[in-house]
Amino acid sequence: MSEMKLKDALDTLKQNGVRITPQRHAILEYMITSESHPTADEIYKSLSDNFPNMSVATVYNNLRVFRNVGLIKELTYGDASSRFDFVTHDHYHIICNECGTIVDFHYPGLEEVEHLASHITGFQVNSHRMEVYGTCPTCTENTAKVK
Repeated sequence: MSEMKLKDALDTLKQNGVRITPQRHAILEYMITSESHPTADEIYKSLSDNFPNMSVATVYNNLRVFRNVGLIKELTYGDASSRFDFVTHDHYHIICNECGTIVDFHYPGLEEVEHLASHITGFQVNSHRMEVYGTCPTCTENTAKVK
C-alpha cells in the first residue's frame, strides 16, 4: 500500500473536519489497497472479523463521507450494487458481462468528446463516463474449457 496515498487521504479528511475513527481508517486503507472496485458489502465482509461491532450501514456512511470529500468515486451500474473506486483521476472501466470484474484503463482522447459535445449542444460539460463491456480473459478461458 502506498503510505503517501493513505497520509494524503487522512490529511484530506482532517482538512474537511472528519474525525478519523479506527473503522474509518480501516475502510480507507481497504479502498486504497483494493483494485477490485468493491461493493460496501464486500468491504464489510472483509473487515468484519477485525471490527465485529461494525455494520454495513457504517461502511456505507463512511463511503459517503469519502465520496463527499472527493477521495473515492461511486460507480453505479443499473440495478447492481454500487461499487467504489479510490482512483479519482479520469479513467475508464471495462466490465465483464459474465463475472462483473471491473478493470481500469486510460484513454486520453475522450476529453475531445466533451469539447465537441459542448460545442454542438451549447451545454457546459462537467464530466463524462465511459464503460466498455465484454468477457474477461478468465471467463473466456472457462467458456472455452466447457466447450
